[in-house]
Amino acid sequence: MLGIHDLWLFIVSGLVLNITPGPDTAYIVGRSAQLGWRGGAVAALGISSGCLVHIFACAAGLSALLAASATAFTVVKWAGAAYLCFIGIRMLLSRETAHPQGEKTPTRESVISLRPVFWQGALTNVLNPKVALFFLAFLPQFVAADSAHKGLAFLVLGLIFICNGTLWCLGVAAFAARTARRVRGSGRAMAWINRALGGMFVYLGARIALLQTR
Repeated sequence: MLGIHDLWLFIVSGLVLNITPGPDTAYIVGRSAQLGWRGGAVAALGISSGCLVHIFACAAGLSALLAASATAFTVVKWAGAAYLCFIGIRMLLSRETAHPQGEKTPTRESVISLRPVFWQGALTNVLNPKVALFFLAFLPQFVAADSAHKGLAFLVLGLIFICNGTLWCLGVAAFAARTARRVRGSGRAMAWINRALGGMFVYLGARIALLQTR
């Protein structure tokens, strides 16, 4: 169908890739610990939405353009690095005020709503050219070279990959939220989790900045 072959191998490979711990998993766990199940689920949906953008780009041939054009690659790379470092530094510099019982809690300005949680997860992937190159290298392995519907085949495979990955990430969010119930009662712990996530964003930004096209 559509020139897709070894679908079972694609699904198994995708599941292995999805369950392998990485920055996305760390982000979901961190948000789940801070905001509970809803925060982790929104983070997971944001990450999946970011991957969906790359799937459509791959199907439309835009990812190939990104890989072939040094200028396009550099623009996306520096935009992504700047964005990640910006939000990372903001999280690292978030201030604390004293709790009535003497415990430190985040200030009102640092209170996290679900909207930025979603967009941070989405843009982390959208502005990462490494994600685009991954799909560009991975998906064609399971599509026949003489297929007349390569774009549609890429889209189908990408949607399967994202659906499986989203289900896994939602499970991670539920487990992390349940495990971290006690932690959410500590303002100090929440502040350190926020800083750990900030450090992760800065690290990802630096890594993207050092990414080379070849």
